[in-house]
Amino acid sequence: MTTQSLVTYELSDSIATIVMDDGKVNVMSLPMLRALQTAFDHAEREAQAVLLTGRPGIFSGGYDLAMFQSSLEEIVRTLRAGGELVHRMLSFPKPIVVACTGHAIAQGAFMLLAADVRIGVTGERKIGLNEVAIGLTMPHYGVEVARQRLSPAWFNHATITGTIYRPEAAVTVGFLDQLAAPEELAVVARAEARRLTSLNMPAHAATKLRVRAHALSAMRAGIDAEFPECAA
Repeated sequence: MTTQSLVTYELSDSIATIVMDDGKVNVMSLPMLRALQTAFDHAEREAQAVLLTGRPGIFSGGYDLAMFQSSLEEIVRTLRAGGELVHRMLSFPKPIVVACTGHAIAQGAFMLLAADVRIGVTGERKIGLNEVAIGLTMPHYGVEVARQRLSPAWFNHATITGTIYRPEAAVTVGFLDQLAAPEELAVVARAEARRLTSLNMPAHAATKLRVRAHALSAMRAGIDAEFPECAA
């Protein structure tokens, strides 16, 4: 099924595969974010695990910088939607595996950090949080998901220096758990998703909420304070 042309959803063997593809760099526009939420709605009802991926060569380049030239209301609405998606992924009651097909920058990297298992590809890929390099203050939800998932020794370096890492370094820093060759990524990621379907889902969901309780609470407070809800 297709939730929108930007996102496709397929359920097979209890695994929901969600693919982002805007034909470019999978920017996190409002339509993309809403399509992803719709896909996760289906997965929460139907699946035992989620496999989230992007088009070949790119997972997501993050927000479209042109969005920051739009109205304040549009900026707030988009950033709130991005924060809500990351919060939902971090607390999702089913396991989420990301097959990171390529570059993952800013909001794309926050989504990596919110997944349970992150598998990237070898090669000349760019992964990191570049907000301070482009004149943006990192949102609270991004800081908290980074604090939760990045290696403690690398948390400050990754958030306040704007460094972009190659995949091998991204594993060390904590953006990724392992790497696969591009031609093997889909098979490796699906095998991991299949393994995770055998978990006891109530125990998985309850433990996830306990492990991530502080981060989720801080993210919720940050989203609500920084990006108050406005009319759709």
